[in-house]
Amino acid sequence: MDSGICQEFENEWYIVRYSGEIPEIAYHSSLYHLTTAEDGPRCRLSLEQLAALKEAAVERYREIILRDMLHDNYGTPQYRGVRRSIANYDRFCCFCRRQNLDIEKLRNEAADCFVDFIARETRRVIGDGMPTIINCSFPDLQCFADKLGLSLSQEQKQLRPYCPEEDPGD
Repeated sequence: MDSGICQEFENEWYIVRYSGEIPEIAYHSSLYHLTTAEDGPRCRLSLEQLAALKEAAVERYREIILRDMLHDNYGTPQYRGVRRSIANYDRFCCFCRRQNLDIEKLRNEAADCFVDFIARETRRVIGDGMPTIINCSFPDLQCFADKLGLSLSQEQKQLRPYCPEEDPGD
């Protein structure tokens, strides 16, 4: 592969890795640009290159899923809340199914992050009387816990009345 194509691949990898909120779109756009587009290099990607692009998308999903479960991010411009983590996790799982990728590593990492998030939120809301930053319904929160292989404790279930009854926009 000549250096021009290598540079094009590196550019596209970077786009996928640091894409916005939907890494799968960046992944498919990069594949199209590299292999099919009239103004692209129209090259055949090796299995290693395809794997690198997929891994870049997975890493971006990882960042955006975990980002919105970190209390330290609350109040920052990039924070979207646990509702966005749920949506991005669902997109991630669909991407992995379509690409035949394993979800376990990120599922475990997201589960650990969720445990920390929900424990801290329980302390803040139930223990300290602070307003919740949970921006999804309790059934959605519980469903997310289930997807991550978790169960909410009785204490954590006390968050139910503090969660929005319906997700905004539903």
